[in-house]
Amino acid sequence: MQIMGISGLPGSGKALVSEIASEKGAIIISMGDIIREEAKKRGESTKETAVNLRKEFGDDIVSELTIKKIKKLIDEDENSFILIEGIRSPREVEMFKENFDDFFILSIFANDKLRFERLKIRNREDDSQDYEGFHKRDKTELGFGIGEVISQSDRIIINESDIESYAEKINEFFEEMGL
Repeated sequence: MQIMGISGLPGSGKALVSEIASEKGAIIISMGDIIREEAKKRGESTKETAVNLRKEFGDDIVSELTIKKIKKLIDEDENSFILIEGIRSPREVEMFKENFDDFFILSIFANDKLRFERLKIRNREDDSQDYEGFHKRDKTELGFGIGEVISQSDRIIINESDIESYAEKINEFFEEMGL
């Protein structure tokens, strides 16, 4: 069983890492999807839900739900490669390390301008189309501690070139990881 977390600010390129990992047979668990599912149940925006869940159940709630989901998957297939997408806080990293041996963190970095342009194109519900909203979202993410997670990663991939070059970097990384 190999479990790896991926972190990075919105628009940095985490989704392509997950897509390539999935093509290679990895199971992808998105912490953002867990929040989006809960937001849908509550009739709130994802941003509201991310904050409200932590207020209601503590800062560890999203990682607790993720760990529970992973442990169920491990019971079903102990030889899987699992990638957790969207790690945002040092506490989440700590919890994953407490629950899973050899937990590894990969972070993706891209500059603000590129990330903003990517988010405008992606146009997901929680993606702002104006720079002020984009910047405010970054501040929220940084408030969760994502900057510290990125700075303490086991590996960082820079995603500031064309998509083909970036995909090549990801494939090389997974080859090194044995996936």
